[in-house]
Amino acid sequence: MKHIKNLLAHKFFYLWLAEIWTLLIAFLCLVSFNNLPSVGIQSADKYVHFTFHFVFTILWFLYLKKKKSDKKPLKAILLKVFLASFLYGVFIEIAQSLFTDTREGDVFDVLANTSGTITAITVIMLYVTFFKKEKLN
Repeated sequence: MKHIKNLLAHKFFYLWLAEIWTLLIAFLCLVSFNNLPSVGIQSADKYVHFTFHFVFTILWFLYLKKKKSDKKPLKAILLKVFLASFLYGVFIEIAQSLFTDTREGDVFDVLANTSGTITAITVIMLYVTFFKKEKLN
């Protein structure tokens, strides 16, 4: 019985992390930070978007992979996570344009989001291919 509790706790741990990260992205992308000093790194915003969606992809993949009822192939899970990340990134950019006065939607942010997602998927696929005995199909 204790083993089952550990499995469930592990699954919900990834779910909580993924949900908190998703909400953190929305908060940080929709709140104004005009009073903060600017960072001297050119295009720092794009690195932030890349990182947001890199971590988003990893966390949601880990949750969906651990889900016992979801016995889909890894490629199907990766596709689902890619679409979720892409659509979430587009939604955030539209929300910035519509609901904030200090932020604007940016196509280049969507590209940074997508590149973070694709990089995370590539890392996952390389890890599975070289370190796990699972098939991607």
